[in-house]
Amino acid sequence: MSNASRHRLSRGDRRRNEKLARLRAVITRESAVLAFDLAADKQVCALTDPDSQVLARRTVRCKAWQLSDAVEWGLARAAEAGYGSVVVACEPTGHRWRVLDQIAAQFGVVLVCVQPLLVCRAREAEDFTRNKNDDTDAMIIARLVTELRCYLPERADPTWARLRHLGARRAGLLVAAGAARQQVRDLLECAWPSVLEAASKPLDSANWLAAVTVALDRVGESGDLGVIGRWGPTRFAAAVRRELGTTRWHGAIVRAVFDAATDPAHTAVGVTGQRAGALERVGYACADLTARRTEIVEVESRMLAVLDQLGLTDLVSSIPGVSAIGAATILAQAGDPARFTSARALVKHAGLCPRDNASGTYQGKTGISGRGRPELRLAAWRAVFTALRHNPVLAARHTHLTGRTDNPLTDTQARVACAASLLRQLHAVIVTGTAWDPAIAAGLDRHEDPNPQNGAAAA
Repeated sequence: MSNASRHRLSRGDRRRNEKLARLRAVITRESAVLAFDLAADKQVCALTDPDSQVLARRTVRCKAWQLSDAVEWGLARAAEAGYGSVVVACEPTGHRWRVLDQIAAQFGVVLVCVQPLLVCRAREAEDFTRNKNDDTDAMIIARLVTELRCYLPERADPTWARLRHLGARRAGLLVAAGAARQQVRDLLECAWPSVLEAASKPLDSANWLAAVTVALDRVGESGDLGVIGRWGPTRFAAAVRRELGTTRWHGAIVRAVFDAATDPAHTAVGVTGQRAGALERVGYACADLTARRTEIVEVESRMLAVLDQLGLTDLVSSIPGVSAIGAATILAQAGDPARFTSARALVKHAGLCPRDNASGTYQGKTGISGRGRPELRLAAWRAVFTALRHNPVLAARHTHLTGRTDNPLTDTQARVACAASLLRQLHAVIVTGTAWDPAIAAGLDRHEDPNPQNGAAAA
């Protein structure tokens, strides 16, 4: 081995050293650590020296936003012990760490966070048992900080914070809409299955949903579908038109719903004993589905407005196959990409980075880490389906990964790899402030053609 190779550092070594240097600048070898184990009404804090020896303890019965006295007490005890530098530490539990961060800033000290997974592993390593109590957790948090096994948390500005909250709201609405949608299908398959055949994709059709809503309102609690027949097709269609408003009219779907409610061959299908109660629940579920979809549209419009405030709409829209709302959903979970030291760090934050499994000459199966933010991983996974149809670079990568002769990937594995590539492209576009370029995205020279098929055709 040459001297040059012996002293060469990998990219991971350099970035790890830079991270440790940033932490060491905050957590000096002469700093005391004031560690908090946060909870709803009980807060436990431990003050330790750089060797994690406990100098003082305190338990207070208060909310997180009432911790000013506890922080002031810790700073006073540290000063009495001869420490002029103090670092506040905690686990990032819910919103409480943000409150503690704000309180620490008011006293002019820095807050660092320790991952709960590290605390869990260190707790068992403490005495080789599964013993858990708040006093021990506070001490373990302090010890991990002195070992620099912590991180400086993100402090988002109000605009990025609003985007994150809107993204969380949208994610919850999508889950609620999906639950209501599935409930409508399940109940109708039991009580009125023929109406599901009135449209090719009934639950995606506004006309079908409006017609079913009108029919269920007319049926009421009785569950008697014969009421629709006595009402007549003309009055039924007029009521559906009023329910639709300005939405485009599809008479064939509305007529098919009316036939499903009036044709004896259709109404005889289903569990009649369950019909009255099931249809009543379907009415509630349809109302929930309509309301959730309306709220999703409103939240998405607000997310797009925030994206405009950040000046990122044109940049993210330059990536083929990525809509503005798709990019906003990813950024809502990731935060400002500029806070990551590299695109790989963003991919690791999503848990989409490869997880190696090698030792000596053994090379096991490689998967993804699955750590980080699962919501970010889900947002990237959803975005890649549309991107693969319109993004030539990602489509070529997917084709290469699934079609190579040595170790080809499955379609799912290739889509995961493309989701990671999409995050890298998004990071590059936003951090550099330049529009998407196919040659750069493909790792080629700007003058090279990123689509190999064009070269083959020209040849």
